[in-house]
Amino acid sequence: MKNIYTFIMLALVIMSITACASSTVSVTEKSKNIQDIQIFTSANRDGKITTQSIETVFDANDLSVPGNNNMNKPFKTRFGKVNYKIYNLAMYLNNDLTFKLIKKYPSFGVLTPLTMSIWEDKDNSMNISTLTINGMARVTGIPVNDPDLIAYANLIHKVLKVAMPNGTFKELNTTVKFPHKRLATNFEMEVNYDGQSPSDFIDDFEAEFEAEMEPLGFLLPNYTNIQEEILDDHGYTGVYDFYHTYSICKLDVIYPVSKNHPEAGAWAPCSFYIYKKTNENKMHMGFLSVENWIISMDMKDNEEGTKKLHEAQGYIEKIINDMMD
Repeated sequence: MKNIYTFIMLALVIMSITACASSTVSVTEKSKNIQDIQIFTSANRDGKITTQSIETVFDANDLSVPGNNNMNKPFKTRFGKVNYKIYNLAMYLNNDLTFKLIKKYPSFGVLTPLTMSIWEDKDNSMNISTLTINGMARVTGIPVNDPDLIAYANLIHKVLKVAMPNGTFKELNTTVKFPHKRLATNFEMEVNYDGQSPSDFIDDFEAEFEAEMEPLGFLLPNYTNIQEEILDDHGYTGVYDFYHTYSICKLDVIYPVSKNHPEAGAWAPCSFYIYKKTNENKMHMGFLSVENWIISMDMKDNEEGTKKLHEAQGYIEKIINDMMD
């Protein structure tokens, strides 16, 4: 009798462990294909789900939304037509998890803030595209089993389901061509303040950066002072002279890309980071290579979009290299 009782208890423990393990599988891809992007979709014939209702839910559930931009307005003005009834590009972040990740991995600035696209299909379904945990891990070099990255991915899943209670994740037919390549574009620049304060130095540098970017058609819809708004706020002082990120977008890029790949908003606007640690004499800058877009969305069917992506990356690289000379 004692042996039977022991066996039953052991079976219950195994079942409990299995259940716990399966609960964390929600942040990895259940599909046989490895995906960087996930699309959450819901019927919306009654029109109750809106870009504003999605933003409200995100804000109320620990994912603040610093920007939620209706792209159809500038698309209509610039190109004379739109591809979707609704098409928004939005940014979102959780300050606590961002702090924990950047403290360990400064490279997470390249995803601060995270981005998403929100669009309505012809069948009146509302869609939200975000990065998967695999995508976030790959492009930042953070291990996919990092507990804070898992917590971030789980939070995104949770909030998506609150925003669209009847939604489901689409099964995508593509797979990431290089699932372990980071594909980031990084720069290092030696810094000599020449009597300037760190804040004066970075103000001058960023003013020049903005002045070079804007005439080329780049939009800068969001600026995040990570040092002040996240690191200092968590008591993590004296480590960086500055740490800032820009959200960068270009209409000539996102319009042709989004025509066939509305999910591109998981990558756009892209985050460009600039930071310098106090104990170093080098400034670090970087953004995600456009190859991330191409390999994760299988863009071989979009020659115009691919061309515009490479062109935009070339502009940014030239601006930074010229400023570093």
